[in-house]
Amino acid sequence: MATEIKDAARAVEAAAVLELLPNRPRVLALGEPTHGEDSLLEVRNTLFRQLVEQEGYRTIALESDCLRGLAVDDHGTAGTGTLDAVMEHGFSHDRGASAANRALVRWIRAHNDGRPASEQVRFAGIDGPLEITGPESPRQALTALHGYLAAHGDADLLPCTAEALDTLLGADDRWTHPDAMLDPARSFGRSAEAGELRLLADDLVALLDEQTPQLIAATSRDDWDRARLYARSATGLLRYHSSMADTSPNRMTRLVALRDAMMAENLLALAERGPVLVHAHNSHLQRAKSTMRMWQGQVEWWSAGALAQVRLGAEYAVLATALGTIRHQGVDTPPPDTLEGLLYALPQAPCVVDPATLATALGEPRPAPRVSPWFGYAPLAPAQLGEMDGVVFVRDAE
Repeated sequence: MATEIKDAARAVEAAAVLELLPNRPRVLALGEPTHGEDSLLEVRNTLFRQLVEQEGYRTIALESDCLRGLAVDDHGTAGTGTLDAVMEHGFSHDRGASAANRALVRWIRAHNDGRPASEQVRFAGIDGPLEITGPESPRQALTALHGYLAAHGDADLLPCTAEALDTLLGADDRWTHPDAMLDPARSFGRSAEAGELRLLADDLVALLDEQTPQLIAATSRDDWDRARLYARSATGLLRYHSSMADTSPNRMTRLVALRDAMMAENLLALAERGPVLVHAHNSHLQRAKSTMRMWQGQVEWWSAGALAQVRLGAEYAVLATALGTIRHQGVDTPPPDTLEGLLYALPQAPCVVDPATLATALGEPRPAPRVSPWFGYAPLAPAQLGEMDGVVFVRDAE
């Protein structure tokens, strides 16, 4: 059986990946089992370049702030700003410090230089303007949406003035209190002002939809798409802030589910303009229900990938990545009777393998997942191989 897996393993290249799939997916999801390991991102970068050059992909989407990502896209398409500034301000979760992410942005800019817009590669973040524990103020999204409608739509139909919006928003620090995650009473999300802002945001989104032909004619499809991103971010953030103030036992489940719902809507919007490679944690892209243990106990939710799968069907495909070792985090050589151990014995890495081949090799009953000594690495669950379209294996994180 080891020989069969060895024969089935292929280099992580666009052609080998697409051979595993019945058709070229509109969304090809590449999951990662941990964050911050450039060895995984280098594999992603190589695969994306090949997807662009050989298969016509034009967008890469990362698990990073969708609004910050606009600066990266502007740099990649028009050369706006410096590379240093974009890496500092265009990413969330400290991902701008990654050498592999920097190489990706540099490659996008070089690829796009001198090309027409239709052939340019685009960058996007799919995460909301938040971390689980720290959502941003909705100011940027709401004011940008209002400004777009005021400038290009029928201003007489706006539900409020920019000044009234500013007064309701107030100081940004009322939205970003650092203790709000552990103490719902610190959240501003269910104040009278927040409630009024949710109603106004709903009216602004409705106006954006109602005036679509006029707005696209007055600006462009790209500008209208950006306004839609502001709209999704504004309503999503206000919903998230409201749930931050929730005191029920379901609070954390609701928050993680809302975050992935925002990711899914951003991803689906990107897929409207063409095929996308999305790179995020396995738990955000898998078809099976996601789980995570937090201080309040176990939470379960449907991931962005599971939500996108329902809408896209066969046009969604997911590759889950596993790692052999992360020795600087105490994750050593995997036991030979685990999924990672089976892959670690292969002579070729990184590689991509058909999950059906792996399932046959593991036999029934499937072994239990590998146990990681470090909370930051989530091993693959052998029982979920049937939910994957491919397994990418990287032997060692450097």
